[in-house]
Order: sequence, then structure tokens, then C-alpha cells
Amino acid sequence: MKRVFLLVATNLAVLLLLTVVASVLGIDRALEQGGINFTGVLVFAALFGFGGAFVSLLMSKPIAKWSTGARVIDGSEGSTEYWLVRTVERLAQKAGIGMPEVAIYEGEPNAFATGAFRDSALVAVSTGLLESMDRDEVEAVLGHEIAHVANGDMVTLTLIQGVLNTFVIFLSRVIGYLVDRVILRNERGEGVGFYVTVFASEIVLGLLASLIVAWFSRQREFRADAGSADLLGTARPMIAALNRLAGLQAGGLPQQLQAFGIAGGGGLMALFASHPPIPERIAALEARHARRAA
Repeated sequence: MKRVFLLVATNLAVLLLLTVVASVLGIDRALEQGGINFTGVLVFAALFGFGGAFVSLLMSKPIAKWSTGARVIDGSEGSTEYWLVRTVERLAQKAGIGMPEVAIYEGEPNAFATGAFRDSALVAVSTGLLESMDRDEVEAVLGHEIAHVANGDMVTLTLIQGVLNTFVIFLSRVIGYLVDRVILRNERGEGVGFYVTVFASEIVLGLLASLIVAWFSRQREFRADAGSADLLGTARPMIAALNRLAGLQAGGLPQQLQAFGIAGGGGLMALFASHPPIPERIAALEARHARRAA
């Protein structure tokens, strides 16, 4: 709940900052003189930028269950399910968070965690992951996902995405106004130049924002790997799990869950990848293990 409050407070601070900067630079007055409602543009940017990200976070658990077909288990379904629930419970207690829902879904090797609140998250693993890894490796993957929850990564990523969305939407409309009124000298309301420029600016600025979000996502993967090592008391199981993943075809996840899977990203678009390359993650864990052993 504290992180959600921080998320809302940060967005309000961003709106205040934009208001002050626009007032100092005279942007608000220039927009108003040109027939553009500055306050309306700012509220629109916040509602669709931050608001959309916030609603997505609140709906993340039901959307994840629906999109992956994940079924929540309580441990009574069989020995594997019992072990999964008990393992998540033990790791959650060690991490100091509430017991997450535990789910299994059909698919190639992968796992994810999601949820708006650290004490009522969802941790899900695929049947492919359970079939291809031994229990020590699965436990390490579960520790990785629990670390995501304990670190508040879902909320923090939403905060960053929401703030950037707000900037993208607001700045795109300011740029659109400048092109339409200053360069094209349109004096008859919002012309075609405004809408074309806004559309193009949102694409360009959105790509730049994606670079920032992807960079943060990659950093939190390193932290979650380290968190798994801390919860298990050794980095070896997580290193083994990553080595196993390197030799497997990781299962795809829906777009809104890709950043929360155990594997993903990489390829030709490395700067936009949500996950670092597996060799880099293994190297980071091995270096950490060596420092601890020294």
C-alpha cells in the first residue's frame, strides 16, 4: 500500500512540476493564447498516461490469469502442487511478504509474478518449467519471483511507465502546438499539422521512454536474481536454473507480462529488452558468489 501511495504521490508531483515549469517558461500562457487549454492538456496527459498504467496495475492479476489460462492451486491437487505452495509460503515468509496466490499454466518454460500489492501478489509457473527443471532450480525461480514482489518491482515499473507516459502525451501536444501555430502559422484552431505532429511525436518520444523502462527492467532482473540467492542462502540454484533456461526455448508471455517473466528479451533489439542476456545474469551471480566466498 505504501508503494501505491508513492506511485500516486509521484504522479501528482510530476503534474506540479510540469505546471511550475510551464508557468516559468510561459508555455501555459502561450498555449492559452493559441486556444489550447493548458490545464485540460495536463489533466488529459495524466489521466491517459498515468491513469492507464495505474488501472493496468490494479487489473494485473485477473488479466494475467485470463491471458495465460493460469489456474490457482492450494496444494491439495497433488504432490507437486503441495510442494509448490509450501515452497512459495516458506520463501514469502522469509522475504517478509504476505502469501501470494500460486498458479500453474500450460506452456513452455517460464514463470512470472504480478499484482498491485506485495501482500496479495500472484506467482505462476508453467508446466514446461516444472517438467524441465529439478526442484532446486524451480525453487530458485520461485525465489526470483518472490524477490520481485518483495522489491515492489511491479509498482515501481508502473510508476516509471506512468510518469513517462504523462510526459510523452503532454510534450507531444506542446510540440504539436508549436509546429501547427509557429511553423505552419495556422490560426484557425487545431489543424492537420497539429494532429500529424502529435502522432509522430508520441511515436518518437514513446520509443525513447521505452528505452528507459527497458533499462530499469533489466536492472531489476539482476536484483531479483540476487534476491533469490539471498532467500536460498546460495547463488548456485539460481545459476543452475539460468543455465538450464539458456538451453531451453523460453515460453512467450502476453505483452503486459513479458517484463515479469523469468526469461525474455534479448535479440537484436537489446536496448528495448526487458531482460538482460542470460550469460550476463549468470556472470553477475557468479561474481557475487565469489565475493561472498572470499
